[in-house]
Amino acid sequence: MALTYQENVPLAPLTTFGVGGDARLFAEAVNESDIEQAFIENRDKAIFVLGGGSNVLISDRGFDGLVLKIATKGLSFDSADDATTFVTAEAGEDWDEFVAECVGRNLAGVECLSGIPGLVGGTPIQNVGAYGQEVSETIVSVRVLDRATGEISEVSNADCGFEYRRSVFNGSLKDRFVVLTVSFKLKQGGSPRIEYGDLKRTFGKRKPGLSEVRNAVREIRASKGMLVRQGGPDSRSAGSFFKNPVVGSDGLRRIARVLMVDEASVPRFDMGKGNYKVPAAWLIERAGFEKGYLRGRAGISTLHSLALTNRGGAEAEEIIALKEEIETAIGQRFQIDLVNEPNLIGFD
Repeated sequence: MALTYQENVPLAPLTTFGVGGDARLFAEAVNESDIEQAFIENRDKAIFVLGGGSNVLISDRGFDGLVLKIATKGLSFDSADDATTFVTAEAGEDWDEFVAECVGRNLAGVECLSGIPGLVGGTPIQNVGAYGQEVSETIVSVRVLDRATGEISEVSNADCGFEYRRSVFNGSLKDRFVVLTVSFKLKQGGSPRIEYGDLKRTFGKRKPGLSEVRNAVREIRASKGMLVRQGGPDSRSAGSFFKNPVVGSDGLRRIARVLMVDEASVPRFDMGKGNYKVPAAWLIERAGFEKGYLRGRAGISTLHSLALTNRGGAEAEEIIALKEEIETAIGQRFQIDLVNEPNLIGFD
């Protein structure tokens, strides 16, 4: 069946921010042939590949090209032995539903990534991680389509170039590939990951099962307004808007000096080689931005200072203005450049 194109399709309803203009052309790909056809027929146009809409901020002007919505579905499970199961998921599978299916089959390795919005295909691009777990720990390979040549190939974990919230797909090879499927290696009957502080406090010395950890993670995310399909004004966001900055020892000392506190009191996660990840939310609050801070119809979540939100009827430019206000304050006070997580689409 031929791929169907629509004109002037509103994009705001297809994003978690709920803002943005129209796509000049729009199509939904339900299989790999649709994806290949879209790139063959639209070589003369800009093409934006849209997943779950949870990691994008689209401009008020919309997108002057083709927006290709990925809607491919399918899961396969292959038990290599009593301890290992390989799982391959189509890019259009809902991520949280994928995690629920794995946990339901008693497969360990993604339980702490429960409640995250978006699709499976987006997870390797930014090396999605939360509560002490990252997809790079379990991804075996990523099957991709080369946008320029039309060739389909398999990218191994080692060649994905995974780092904190990074991969070759949003780094050196950004916009070259479209993710088709992702394959994971999960542990049958494995123990859940209990490294994050909130999870340790929840379970104490008790050893929970995978389902208990999934439920706890979802409850923690709900308390911060970051649970997929939670509803309410705090949910009209892209989740964490800024990446946690990574600084060296000099950066830690500078933060402590600016805040006139002991360096040991600055929260950090040791990244190795003398580098430390500092919570962006902690820095934002100490730069004077409280939860619920408003700038027009855009604001900081009332539940989590790392989430920028559409408080109702906001335009993309209002969210950009709030983003830039926060970036400027952090830069001036701490000499740290914040990097946004969502992709900015349709801006100059």
